Amino acid sequence: MLNRLIKADGRHRLLEGWPLVFSILTTLAILVGTVVEFAPIFLVRGSAEPAPGMQPWTPLEAAGRDIYVREGCNNCHSQMIRPFRDEVERYGNYSTAAESAYDTPFLWGSKRTGPDLARVGGKYPHLWHVRHMEDPRSTSPRSIMPRYPWLLTRRTDFDGLPGRLRALRAVGLPYPDEVIANAPALARAEAEALAAEVAAQGGPERLADKEIAALVAYLQRLGTMTEPPPAEDAREAHEAAEVEQTIEGTQPGPFTTPEGQRP
Repeated sequence: MLNRLIKADGRHRLLEGWPLVFSILTTLAILVGTVVEFAPIFLVRGSAEPAPGMQPWTPLEAAGRDIYVREGCNNCHSQMIRPFRDEVERYGNYSTAAESAYDTPFLWGSKRTGPDLARVGGKYPHLWHVRHMEDPRSTSPRSIMPRYPWLLTRRTDFDGLPGRLRALRAVGLPYPDEVIANAPALARAEAEALAAEVAAQGGPERLADKEIAALVAYLQRLGTMTEPPPAEDAREAHEAAEVEQTIEGTQPGPFTTPEGQRP
């Protein structure tokens, strides 16, 4: 069959002689593949269920996430720790799908010009993040990250938060009406508390209405939304138990009966 298609007078050679027809058929093939890949995402709801007790971003954190994306932070920092020993020893326990259930769009990333940030929440005090964004070399002398001093002077768009939260609710995030209606007040209150902590740590004052407060709120939430997955030694023990159960025929799955025995 393949020889008939690729021989000098075969059907494929004939199609190559019709550039327009060949281009249309190629485009259709790509579109079919795209639909096959993406359709399940839109048709199957709840493929990644949030972990118990998990909450969506607060209004201030949602504003900070938008700033994070706007400034291109996700171009150099991933938020996905793979289940390999070198990854978990450097960045913490590996990432799970439940942690990204409320991420729209997700920011897993694959390029690490800087370290992974999936577990950065709570690792440093608020002031560290303020100084790092103002001048990365002040906290990380060998950093090649650019400076973002305008984050300490630009004002956060608190009034635009209700519209942002309504858009997030439209794609599945469970924001109740009262949170959306009170989003500016909630965000301002959280920013005031965060700015007070920065000032108490010896940092600049009057940052509550600045974008840096929203960004720090977002960064300090990363990795704290769910219980971390098991530590590396516990994970290896769990995987070893699964292997043993599979060999013994007691691991539930497509090769065992409901009673746990091989068919």
